[in-house]
Amino acid sequence: MFGRKKKAADEDLDQFEDLRDDVEAQAEADEFEVDEFDVDERPEGGPYDRDELDDPEGAAQSRLDLGSVQVPLPEGGQIQVEMAQDGTPQAVHLVTEHGRVTIAAYAAPKSPGQWREVAGDLAESLRADQAEISVQTGPWGRELHAVTPNADLRFIGVDGPRWMIRCVVAGPVGSAGLEAPLTAIAREILAGTVVNRGAEPYPVRTPLPVVLPQMLAEQLIAAQQQQMQAQQQAAQAQQTAEVQEAAVVEAAAAAEAAAAAAQDHTLPPEERPGGSGSAMQQLRR
Repeated sequence: MFGRKKKAADEDLDQFEDLRDDVEAQAEADEFEVDEFDVDERPEGGPYDRDELDDPEGAAQSRLDLGSVQVPLPEGGQIQVEMAQDGTPQAVHLVTEHGRVTIAAYAAPKSPGQWREVAGDLAESLRADQAEISVQTGPWGRELHAVTPNADLRFIGVDGPRWMIRCVVAGPVGSAGLEAPLTAIAREILAGTVVNRGAEPYPVRTPLPVVLPQMLAEQLIAAQQQQMQAQQQAAQAQQTAEVQEAAVVEAAAAAEAAAAAAQDHTLPPEERPGGSGSAMQQLRR
């Protein structure tokens, strides 16, 4: 009887060990598959979808309205507009004392997950440029931190309903760390951003159009005109200087020729360059 009990106990132990191995293997598989950077829902506080707001017009008035995105301006911040080759606004940067923050929205499918794919592509591209990449956890999940010899970069993305928003943080070395002031400013701006996706069909990953406010567009046009005038004035001044320089050179050459002619006229014939006196004088010698 004792032998049968021992045998039964051994069989139970073997089954327990097999079950334990299965559980551990499944746990390891689950741990491998779980993405600790994924966040299923946007944290309370934004970024917001315009259609979700009770007062979208009021929200737009308290933010810089760029058409597809409406962003709060940081205290003491300045606006820098980047233009495309065709003259349309390509990006709007919010410049602070610590660095600059750029927020842009892109078309996305209804199901979330585009930021994860975009982050992977960004990391691959940055590594190809010899940047040091680290994946960190922020309020919205996955963030990319890139360190280059001359600058720090941080990329923060959020998936929304048919849109994805990307925030790029750029500053001097050491300015875009996980707890850096510039990073805190960027997260605050992103949390207060409103996305106006619109009903237009766009291919996935297409940047949603940037539209400048009328006042900002007028200021930009005035600045461009002033720049063109300054360039034209500089070109005219350079042309005038070149003409004056040529005139001075010509006058100097004329004066030198005149001096040479005057000297040739005052010298005795035998001392004049290229001659030893008149023909009669030479016959008398």
